[in-house]
Amino acid sequence: MSTNGDHATALRERGVGELVKDLSGQMSTLARKEVELAKAEMTEKGKKAGAGAAMLGGAAVAGLATLGALTAFLILVFALFLPSWAAALIVTAVWGAVAGVLALLGIDRLRAMGKPVPEKTVESVKEDVQWLKHRN
Repeated sequence: MSTNGDHATALRERGVGELVKDLSGQMSTLARKEVELAKAEMTEKGKKAGAGAAMLGGAAVAGLATLGALTAFLILVFALFLPSWAAALIVTAVWGAVAGVLALLGIDRLRAMGKPVPEKTVESVKEDVQWLKHRN
């Protein structure tokens, strides 16, 4: 069983060049691990953003549908009971409401994702810096 004293003695016996080499290797490993963590975190955030973006795309499709055949059909049906301008206004309002709801849902999903930064990685790097400061 080794103690801190044994470890300190072993470090003192090693040359400065060897210690710097070890430190460099450890820092490279640490940097690689931080990059891997950032990639994993951003992939996860990207998947969440994709769902919100898809809903916003759905909102755009719903908005464009006001020019589609269904819109024309509904206007014609309402025009049987109402003036044509009123029928067109009602159908336009319904499609606008659908587009608004989809847009709000998409925005909520994007907000739920959080900031588009690798928060866990940033926190880990801060911890690493603090650890290095206290090692000296």
